[in-house]
Amino acid sequence: MTETAALAHRSIPRGAVSARRVFNGILWFAVFLGGFVINEPAPYDLMLAATIVVWLVIGFRVQRGYAPLVVLMAFYMAGGVMSLTQLEVIDSTVVMYMAVSGFLAGTSIFFASIITTDPSRLNVIRNAYLAAAVFAAVAGIAGYFHLFPGAGIFTLYDRAKGTFQDPNVYGPFLVLAATFLIHDILSRPLENTLPRMAALMAIVLAVFLSFSRASWGLAFFAAVMTALLVFINETDPVKRLRLIMLAAVAAGVVTLLLLAALSSDAVHKLFEARAKLVQDYDGARLGRFARHWIGFQMATHHPFGIGPLEFGKLFAEDPHNVYLKGFLAYGWLGGFSYIALTLLTLGKLAPINFKPRPWRAYAQCVSVVLLGHALMGIVIDMDHWRHMYLLFGVAWGIIATDALHTARQRQPHAAAYSPPQPSSASRA
Repeated sequence: MTETAALAHRSIPRGAVSARRVFNGILWFAVFLGGFVINEPAPYDLMLAATIVVWLVIGFRVQRGYAPLVVLMAFYMAGGVMSLTQLEVIDSTVVMYMAVSGFLAGTSIFFASIITTDPSRLNVIRNAYLAAAVFAAVAGIAGYFHLFPGAGIFTLYDRAKGTFQDPNVYGPFLVLAATFLIHDILSRPLENTLPRMAALMAIVLAVFLSFSRASWGLAFFAAVMTALLVFINETDPVKRLRLIMLAAVAAGVVTLLLLAALSSDAVHKLFEARAKLVQDYDGARLGRFARHWIGFQMATHHPFGIGPLEFGKLFAEDPHNVYLKGFLAYGWLGGFSYIALTLLTLGKLAPINFKPRPWRAYAQCVSVVLLGHALMGIVIDMDHWRHMYLLFGVAWGIIATDALHTARQRQPHAAAYSPPQPSSASRA
């Protein structure tokens, strides 16, 4: 425990510390359940809903630092509610869809709030997320190679999906965990990273076996950007040389791992099919790219949108573009709110990547993965991805914490700001 955290703990009554440990345990389990999303509502939703109710009773309050998240999420949902006026019939499916959207928007505010209140919860969230990702990765690998009877439930269309409904959600979920591990490996003494290397190899293999092109691109982007941020923030020439050598060794190990996987005929054939930049369903007459153009034309004529799920009913496929879906399912208000939230979050988070802060490592990992998701959103829907809202919430929790820290530093006569902090081992 750091000296600052120790001081903070001494200022809190013992009973409050115990209550915080209980709450953090519940939080850990709730985040862990985020790795098990097969149906809606998912166990994650139910557990987190109960946790949020408790938080509303014992300690929730909106703070200025993450107020933009609250406002823009409110606008986003208001646009979705207004889009319901465009439907002739509002059935239970649409109601459930909007209810899940509202709940997930609320989870982002919840994560921002609990982190701002106690930044050490970044560790709780990170550790729970890592545990869920490793479990999901092992399940997906076991399912793909049929390592035990019944393991096939962890695959879909000969692609690993682990404990998720869709390989295209499974792969991106794993990338944040991979980014945490890469950051740890590059930032810590080598002898302390062997278990993390093993976990990283499992996750990399699972992402590959998901055969999601977006996941492959996201994983590569996240790895390169994370290594680059660590390198930029390291000023010791010897340590920089170590980073370069570690990156080279890691690239070689990953290459060997993927070559070993490709030695399987089934893996090789599916890889050849999935590795094409443009698939038949992308460039067909009413394929993904054609639907993008049609959808944007529709959006320009419908300021209130066309209603949730309506695009899929008209074209038998969703838009596969989160920004387009924002305009069609949440109207112009929702569409512009989502774009504004994405840009503002990335802009506010960017400077923290280069500040000497205890939460800098978290800011770097979240920035990289959030930016990757923002780019990936051009070709995929993600408005119901649980981990996407967690990313927004964690990002704004860090932004608000840093803003409070900066404000306290600018007050020469104010008491030193000493919140419970992430462990020193997680710092970069």
